[in-house]
Amino acid sequence: MNYITPFDDYPIHQAIEPVTIPGPSDRNFYDRYFFNGLDPENEYIFEIGIGLYPNRHVIDAHFSISYKGQQYSFHASQRLDQDRVPIKVGPMTLTIDEPMNKLTFILKDPDNKLSCNLQFSANSVAHQEPRSVLTEGTRTIMNTIRFTQLGKWTGEIKTEAGTINPDAIYGTRDRSWGVRPVGEQEGGAPGMLNEEPGVYWCWAPIHFNDFCTQFGTFEDRDGNTTQISAHKLPLYKDMSSVPEEIAVETIHSLNHSVNWQKGTRWSTGAKISGVLENKEKFDLELETIGPIFYCKGIGYQHDEWKHGIWKGETATGYEVWDLSEIDPADYTFFHTHQIVKAKLGSDKGFGMLENLVVGRHDPSGFEDFFDGAK
Repeated sequence: MNYITPFDDYPIHQAIEPVTIPGPSDRNFYDRYFFNGLDPENEYIFEIGIGLYPNRHVIDAHFSISYKGQQYSFHASQRLDQDRVPIKVGPMTLTIDEPMNKLTFILKDPDNKLSCNLQFSANSVAHQEPRSVLTEGTRTIMNTIRFTQLGKWTGEIKTEAGTINPDAIYGTRDRSWGVRPVGEQEGGAPGMLNEEPGVYWCWAPIHFNDFCTQFGTFEDRDGNTTQISAHKLPLYKDMSSVPEEIAVETIHSLNHSVNWQKGTRWSTGAKISGVLENKEKFDLELETIGPIFYCKGIGYQHDEWKHGIWKGETATGYEVWDLSEIDPADYTFFHTHQIVKAKLGSDKGFGMLENLVVGRHDPSGFEDFFDGAK
């Protein structure tokens, strides 16, 4: 079979294969896009997730918005072919208009329940985060790389609750690829991590007037950091004003704490502290506001629309959740994104706080798999 595509005309090969064939043969190799949009008036959050799984021959995509007490989600999955430009999954299309700058996402729901035409325009450079690696005995089950980029949105979203024009809405996107657990549960003997499964992840990309901050950390059950990083980057009016020398500042000596809503694993805010390169203190305070967004809406912990599973040659789905009826003990709703207002000294900002805690986590006071904050 011929796997050659137009991309093979570019000198970008990193493996002795056509570009469409992944270097790793691991079945769980993936290539992923993520976007969010945050309303400064605290009325809604929308998110986009698109995943390609070449060794599973699957591509899936999700669009979800938390708005007026409901979360509306559209899902699509199909067989992955060799065509990568534009990226099409059912009625959803992602076009890279200008790499590292402008991307357009379109959803044309044939039932007209949820649709959008949105363009993301970057106002920060793409920032590479530390690699994420997780092993289980002799096997590496997670080895990924990711970059993040902040920007703003223009366009239109149509929901059953009304039409939104998210002009100049704050947004974040990330691109990641590598190997991580996706799809259905694998066979064989249970892995050692299954003796006490769990994960702790906290991420906070924040927009200020002329700069942004990014913080992310994984921890184990005892609160030991397995990955942590934070940086301060400039923001620009548009990408044409980016200078040759980009001032990216690393924040050192990091600590953080999350405040939890009683009886849940949903956050009410966080504090992140560290030291800047000029030895000044970095004390960032975050307070959650507006609607909560459940990442299940873009496939995480979703029984039916889990990332990378085979749904057939083509499949689509649509669902709506009443946010007032979500069970805080249902672990499929533990993974959340929330709008936050931020304070860093005299600077005030706006952004997102992501939290996922499954299983025991001693610093948070979580003692077993499902318990909420005391």
